[in-house]
Amino acid sequence: MASIEEGNSKSITNPALDPDLDNPDHPSLEFAQFAAGCFWGVELAFQRVEGVVKTEVGYSQGNVHNPNYKLICSGTTEHAEVIRIQFDPNVCPYSNLLSLFWSRHDPTTLNRQGNDVGKQYRSGIYYYNDAQAQLARESLEAKQKEFTNKKIVTEILPAKRFYRAEEYHQQYLEKGGGRGAAQSAAKGCNDPIRCYG
Repeated sequence: MASIEEGNSKSITNPALDPDLDNPDHPSLEFAQFAAGCFWGVELAFQRVEGVVKTEVGYSQGNVHNPNYKLICSGTTEHAEVIRIQFDPNVCPYSNLLSLFWSRHDPTTLNRQGNDVGKQYRSGIYYYNDAQAQLARESLEAKQKEFTNKKIVTEILPAKRFYRAEEYHQQYLEKGGGRGAAQSAAKGCNDPIRCYG
């Protein structure tokens, strides 16, 4: 468990700072984790990708153990809204996931996406191994060339402990969201994604 030194005498362990040590459901699968604003629309986009086997939305990169949505929204936890993906790299290379990540949000806006403002809406790529880290950095460098007057603010960090969000957030748009019609999560679907709460 990660430790935080407090004063000179005692150490406190904080599981929120630990790496994500969960394992995918099958040994042939890998995890990927991204933050790109509100997780509902991001999740639906990744659900539609061939080779993505499972998606979960949740919280990571913060300093509070077992956070909940209300606490995240208070802005005191440092957590980001993230999507954790299980994917088959033989069907969907990690680079394909990175391409979709960059296309789903504006990586030049700090702590906001559209009308969603707060540190929980930041842009981040959270890697599980050295190969993912390298591909993430290379993709950021390539993407930066598209922005001549703006700097990309996406953070690239090791994946920390993943806290699964409340059940009502899971596959939110596929289930119809708060007041809308259910949206297709079918593989290959390219219907526009409508985000509503």
